[in-house]
Amino acid sequence: QVQLVESGGGLVQAGGSLRLTCTASTRTFSDLNVPWFRQAPGKEREFVATISWSGGSTSLTDSVKGRFSISRDRAKNTVSLQMNSLKLADSAVSYCAAGRALTHRAADYPSWGQGTQVTVSS
Repeated sequence: QVQLVESGGGLVQAGGSLRLTCTASTRTFSDLNVPWFRQAPGKEREFVATISWSGGSTSLTDSVKGRFSISRDRAKNTVSLQMNSLKLADSAVSYCAAGRALTHRAADYPSWGQGTQVTVSS
């Protein structure tokens, strides 16, 4: 497993932006897929976006298309989630993960960060 650390969460007003960063602290992401999930209180952890570290291909869930983007930086060994036009419904703990799975199921990924809180206020 790769050790992951998320950063960049915080409190923003609706319509604002945040940029989350996932860093592999012990090794490169190598041939892994790196997805972002989020979990609001009382709800299941849900898929947000993913990127292939080797090829750079991306996929985003419908609710964030046009607002969020995901990218990688090989030099810094990081994956970033740029979140624009934030809504109240985006408030959640955001997690990055890593693994060889091609699914959008959280249970299929063996490596996770500690999470970073995203709070959107009115």
